Amino acid sequence: MLPDERFRRILEIIRKKQSVTVQELVKQIGISESTVRRDLAALDKKGLLHKVHGGATSIDAGFGAEETVAKKSLKNVDEKRRIAQYCAEIIRPDDFIYLDAGTTTEMMIDFLTEKKASYVTNGIMHAKKLMDYGFRVYLIGGELRAVTEAVVGEEALESLRKYNFTKGFFGINGISKKSGFTTPDVNEALVKKTALSQCLDAYILADASKFGRISAVCVAGLDQAVIVTGKLKEPSFLKYTAIKEVSE
Repeated sequence: MLPDERFRRILEIIRKKQSVTVQELVKQIGISESTVRRDLAALDKKGLLHKVHGGATSIDAGFGAEETVAKKSLKNVDEKRRIAQYCAEIIRPDDFIYLDAGTTTEMMIDFLTEKKASYVTNGIMHAKKLMDYGFRVYLIGGELRAVTEAVVGEEALESLRKYNFTKGFFGINGISKKSGFTTPDVNEALVKKTALSQCLDAYILADASKFGRISAVCVAGLDQAVIVTGKLKEPSFLKYTAIKEVSE
């Protein structure tokens, strides 16, 4: 296949999906991983897409760099604490829980009391904290992403597909009526998406700053999870999904 034809097909796929991984392009176009990576680099240089770790996003989907865990942990602390406490209190003895990496999900651990439940996480700090508190915890394998201290990658996805969770609790970067739940990194989005699909009940833990924001990569539609937040400032979101408010 000639380069121009490959470029055309890559751009067509990204226009439709907004984001794509290298492996998805390998399967859909039928070319090698090294060729995909070279093509993405060339298209990024031409300004036709954004090359990101593990794939690419649409040129219209660039929304800035992700903040570190340390920076996130200092924002909206009181609201995050209320959200975390509510979520911890709905866990039951027979639950098999997925706990996504994130500052609010990490706060949940401080409020957990249910020792008969089991916990699976991709958060390094989450796993350590759960272990220190005496909970039964499973840490999925894969590549460690430094900025969020989260485990990502194909090995992580394979691990998650083996589980069926009763409840899952997720952090997110953006919540939009148009784009759903979004996050900046392709690999982290894939982990969230895969874990969410394995949950009987999924909860998005989101303080007020997340509403109306859009990050580069879509994780799921709004109707695929219950949002747990503080005081909802825009009631129109209730048309799209169930929302639990935990205001003071």
